[in-house]
Amino acid sequence: MAKMIRSGKVKDVYDVNDHELEFIFSDRISVFDKIIPSDIPNKGETLARTSAYWFDVLKQLGISSHYIKMNAPNRMLVKKVDIIRDYSKISTKTKNYLVPLELITRYYVYGSLWDRVKQGIVKPEQLGFKAGHEVKAAEPMPEPFFEVTTKLEKTDRNLTTEEALKISGLTKADYEDMKELCLKIDKEINSRVKQRGLIHVDGKKEFALDNDRKFMVIDTFGTADEDRFWDAKEFEQGKYIERSKEFVRQYYRGTGYHEKLYKARSEGKPEPDIPPLPSDMVKQASEIYVKLFEEITGQRFR
Repeated sequence: MAKMIRSGKVKDVYDVNDHELEFIFSDRISVFDKIIPSDIPNKGETLARTSAYWFDVLKQLGISSHYIKMNAPNRMLVKKVDIIRDYSKISTKTKNYLVPLELITRYYVYGSLWDRVKQGIVKPEQLGFKAGHEVKAAEPMPEPFFEVTTKLEKTDRNLTTEEALKISGLTKADYEDMKELCLKIDKEINSRVKQRGLIHVDGKKEFALDNDRKFMVIDTFGTADEDRFWDAKEFEQGKYIERSKEFVRQYYRGTGYHEKLYKARSEGKPEPDIPPLPSDMVKQASEIYVKLFEEITGQRFR
């Protein structure tokens, strides 16, 4: 009998055997590393089925992943890799392990990146613009903007390239290969969703190194949780119609919760509990997840 080894923000993970894990995608939803006390109907199934769609695309591209198969509408079997939480035990010789990083690739100035631009933390030149350029919200960047954060810590922490290399067991060449792999995957995502009237704003990827220290894509990607998508026609008219979890993030920004939470974090004070979503927001969020699944995959949810 499979044994639960971890209950995360979204997925429950079960140990199946020496080589396989089972992911069960729940209807839980989290923002800003906080689990909201409101389930979103159908969310888990849409994430599982969207993820399976993208893993099949990776196979067509010849890109390795941990995906084995779906064994229920909200479940999938994946290859098992070691999770090493003590960074000092990871080296450039370590094999078959989860790289403890999340790589974020951004194509538009939005979300937390826009916050940092407004605060002057990120300069226009860092985004590929000329010095003195006045950056605008939702502006496309001249080149992809990469960021890397921690994966296994309680709260995601932005890292410099040097810090990322120090904790991950990656060489500089490995790190550049990982970035190139992200770009290759995103090129396919961008091409496919553009045909379906969507803009791929940004997204995150996670990786492991296999027994030959070759990269394989793990966890999930290209879903409403990991990536941002906008409606292309609405964007042409200056509107950012969310087709992702960003819809929920913006709600908590609007209520002031986001500001209170990050103020508490910066001051080292207890974090305020996140309130539940109103019922109408739960309904709208569920509809967004289902619609995005259908738009991305071309499949009917039911």
